[in-house]
Amino acid sequence: MGFKLILEGEDDVAVVGEASDGAEALELTRSLAPDVVLMDVRMPVLDGIEATRQIVDAGLPARVIILTTFDLDEYAFAGLQAGASAFLLKDVAPAELVQAVRLVSSGDAVVAPRVTARLLETYVRGLAPAGSPAAPPQRDPLLDDLTPRELEVLGTIAEGLSNAEIAHRFFLSEATVKTHVRRILAKLHLRDRVQAVVYAYETGLVVPSQGLDY
Repeated sequence: MGFKLILEGEDDVAVVGEASDGAEALELTRSLAPDVVLMDVRMPVLDGIEATRQIVDAGLPARVIILTTFDLDEYAFAGLQAGASAFLLKDVAPAELVQAVRLVSSGDAVVAPRVTARLLETYVRGLAPAGSPAAPPQRDPLLDDLTPRELEVLGTIAEGLSNAEIAHRFFLSEATVKTHVRRILAKLHLRDRVQAVVYAYETGLVVPSQGLDY
């Protein structure tokens, strides 16, 4: 109810539905076709992780934001693996909630929050809480389809750089960077930039020893 009141106060945001469990969330996502779904994790009938997975597997256009209580919650990374585009703490400030919804809706969200970096590095180090797999990163053959420049851009996405920052680093226009990002996501079959960051960690393109500093 609190999130609804916050979001309804924005001129460019409309709350089109509310669900009491994951199964209802999946049903409403199919029928209402929202741009963004705010998904709790612990729900009856169908939990938020499985609901997210089914939304993504069904090819529905909605992007999912996982809501969690702790920044290193074992379910947060599972949500990202299931295809969520971001996760937020439930005590997120109203302005940050609205901004996150807008960014995720645009598909151009920048993955920079310190908690996201810590979560991913914890997973890669094999120190994730029980229930999260911790296999050594393996290089994906799909990376061979990327050009050298696309590999560089993917690395900077994993660092949390925005399109403007990437353009500045490589002396490119933002339009060129957007083209590179679009091609990278298409070649690697990824939904958005957040998934690109998860992919970079899972495949060893980014390793904990490099120490991302957010």
